[in-house]
Amino acid sequence: MSFSLTVNATDGAARTGFIATPRGEIRTPAFMPVGTAGTVKAMLPASVRETGADILLGNTYHLMLRPGAERIARLGGLHKFMGWERPILTDSGGFQVMSLAKLRKITEDGVRFQSHIDGAEYFLSPERAMEIQRLLGSDIQMVLDECPAFPATKSDIEKSLALTTRWAARSKAAFGAQPGRACFGIVQGGVFADLRQRSAEALIEIGFDGYAMGGLAVGEAQSAMFETLDAAVPHLPKDKPRYLMGVGKPDDIAGAVLRGIDMFDCVIPTRSGRNAQAFTRVGTLNLRNACHAEDTAPLDKECACPACRQFSRAYLHHTVKANEIIAAMLLTWHNLTYYQDLMKSLRDAVTEGRLAACAAEIAQAYARTAEPC
Repeated sequence: MSFSLTVNATDGAARTGFIATPRGEIRTPAFMPVGTAGTVKAMLPASVRETGADILLGNTYHLMLRPGAERIARLGGLHKFMGWERPILTDSGGFQVMSLAKLRKITEDGVRFQSHIDGAEYFLSPERAMEIQRLLGSDIQMVLDECPAFPATKSDIEKSLALTTRWAARSKAAFGAQPGRACFGIVQGGVFADLRQRSAEALIEIGFDGYAMGGLAVGEAQSAMFETLDAAVPHLPKDKPRYLMGVGKPDDIAGAVLRGIDMFDCVIPTRSGRNAQAFTRVGTLNLRNACHAEDTAPLDKECACPACRQFSRAYLHHTVKANEIIAAMLLTWHNLTYYQDLMKSLRDAVTEGRLAACAAEIAQAYARTAEPC
């Protein structure tokens, strides 16, 4: 089976359908739980699938540091290694090099950096980034890009964009022919509409299986992110998936779906689960708060996850305060279930032509707190 996008319904710029891959269909719009180092933290693979996830994200940077791409390849590839047989997308590591690595030195050839773990020196070029992803066996592979820190001047962004575009061409050449697998380009350009358009046009000329929006959710206001999507998404092909990297909160996702985005990933639901925060249909809950100590209600009465079916807010509050491992497990399971329910509600809203109203309800819920006290 080849990699392809099928659009079944549209509502304005938004669309719903599925991406076909040899490892199974990905319903769109889709949220990808983040399994950075070969694990979705506090979750078993079967449990992640039970939440409704069709695809996971792994990361080149982290997996190249440990246990190493060559070792994973010898052990049968990332799918077998982590026990997940459905599709996996791997980020190329460009963002992590910017945000985590020490003593970075960027040249035309690539980026030399020190590991944030032990200080060991590594070199990541477009060719090596694609080689690592091939060794991992990922189904969707991302080009290596430079992701400038926010804020940056337009001249700095323009210079970075030129390098990123040259790296994209090298990445695509290094990807080569991998039947059934896909290579995505990454549109950069900061919050500058003309640079985003220039980036999109250059990547389309190179030719990719999908197009990602990078360099957002790095500190800019939500309104700036939406304005950037408004400026850039119309220049992307309608027959290819569109992926907004590293986003985000529920209202971010709803607003981006309105603007035609098909794929998302973010650490927010899993990180929040490990830090006592739960997402619900009426906003967020902080399970550390004393108001939950004797609350017999579930986190979210409409949620079918184990945390909501079997336990009260009082029990979850207790496990959080007692630093029990099960607190992180249950809250992560709940948050990932909520996110997959969110994506289903957005898909249904597109099909039924009521996405604007659905997105407005989500934005309203996350403009206030859900705390009862």
